[in-house]
Amino acid sequence: MAGTYARSCEVAVVGGGPAGYMAAIRAGQLGKNVLLIERADLGGECLNRGCIPSKALIHAARLYHAVRSEGPELGVTVSDPRFELAATMRWKNAVVEKERQGVAALLRSAGVTVLPGEARFTGPRSLDVRGADGGHERVDFASAVIATGAVPTTLPGFETDGATVVNAWELLALPTLPRSILVLGGGVSGCELGEFLARVGVEVTIVELLPQLLPGIEPDLSRELTAELERLGVRVRVATRARGLTRSAGSLAMEVEGPGGRETLRAERLFVTVGKRPATRDLGLEDAGVAVDPKSGFVGVDDRMRTSVPHIFAAGDVARPPMLAHKSYREGIVAAEAIAGLATRFEFQAMPSVVFTDPELATVGLSKPEAEGRGYRAREVRFPYAALGRAHASHATRGWVKLVGDEGGGLLLGVHAAGESAGEFVAEAAHAIEMGATVRDVALTVHPHPTFSEALQEAALLWLGEPMHVAARRSGDRGR
Repeated sequence: MAGTYARSCEVAVVGGGPAGYMAAIRAGQLGKNVLLIERADLGGECLNRGCIPSKALIHAARLYHAVRSEGPELGVTVSDPRFELAATMRWKNAVVEKERQGVAALLRSAGVTVLPGEARFTGPRSLDVRGADGGHERVDFASAVIATGAVPTTLPGFETDGATVVNAWELLALPTLPRSILVLGGGVSGCELGEFLARVGVEVTIVELLPQLLPGIEPDLSRELTAELERLGVRVRVATRARGLTRSAGSLAMEVEGPGGRETLRAERLFVTVGKRPATRDLGLEDAGVAVDPKSGFVGVDDRMRTSVPHIFAAGDVARPPMLAHKSYREGIVAAEAIAGLATRFEFQAMPSVVFTDPELATVGLSKPEAEGRGYRAREVRFPYAALGRAHASHATRGWVKLVGDEGGGLLLGVHAAGESAGEFVAEAAHAIEMGATVRDVALTVHPHPTFSEALQEAALLWLGEPMHVAARRSGDRGR
């Protein structure tokens, strides 16, 4: 690419992550001439440094831990089981590479041209793309989609160095396991990767500024996870502020202040995971006339993913929270369809979310307090996994499904679950909420036996006062 070139396209997509490659594929399907510009690897953070590699490591750690902790009780005996990080990393990398190749094949099948390089807007209809070799290419477009995702944030005094202080991207590529690690931030990444490390023998301490792990999630789910982490030996410090960090050869000390006062936490490494910010810097959005929120950095969009410039769209983490890959998928599709002139919009009643810890946590819709705040006469029930046949057969009886419904018309308002496969059936609950289903509708839907999804149906029956697999309360006492 060395030198200066020029080309034009109907649709320029900046960023090849979940929102970007979905927008490109859909636009290609709709007959558009599409150019996708990606400065690193196709698939974005989710595929390369987030969702997929982290779940691969989590799966390996669960298998190792299950063999050691559950195996003997279930009649599975393995002598001297070991966790070999190098082998696991090779397998994780192979998974990522296969998925990356799959994205490339899908783009080719949709007729999308991929241009490696770093893009910057030079006007409302043009981009400058700088290649790895230093060459530049001018791209003129009729429409564009900004899908540059988000990047990790840090705290002053806790900057990462890639060695003793790491972010999530660096943690997923560790060459060796530390004996101990501090996790600064008790959000999804901190809890998932902190648990992964604990399951393979690392001494883990999680420090969270807010009063609970996974801030913003249904409190009972947070409590369930906190209890399991502590059973694994993880030290959990909530409502605790990090005050300072001292680095030395091979170790570090972090001063924190919490409900019990000040203390010094020591470990070999620190994992900083305090959130992400939209990747809108250095994109030249001001030259394109695209408005960006000066405080949050998000690009403002309407329900068709259109920015302040009518022919420029934005989708995914760069556009607005929540920063979820499945939300990004849908936004990318809507942007492409809007460009093609289809009647489309991004609208949802409930956005499902899953935390891939053990127990797995899944949530969609409203909690009881949220529902009451919106004027519903909300009531909730909780069905335990211990009353589920599949849970016993799978040695996974820890967990439950909480269902929130409206006493007025029986409308299903929310589902929150902790336990094996919770993330697999939460989509059913999301679909039911989107369709305006009642709790009775869920109860009347035949669920296959034996599955974990039956817990959702059983929770609906319990809410109705007609439980089948837990003891019924006295007539008229529809139990909480």
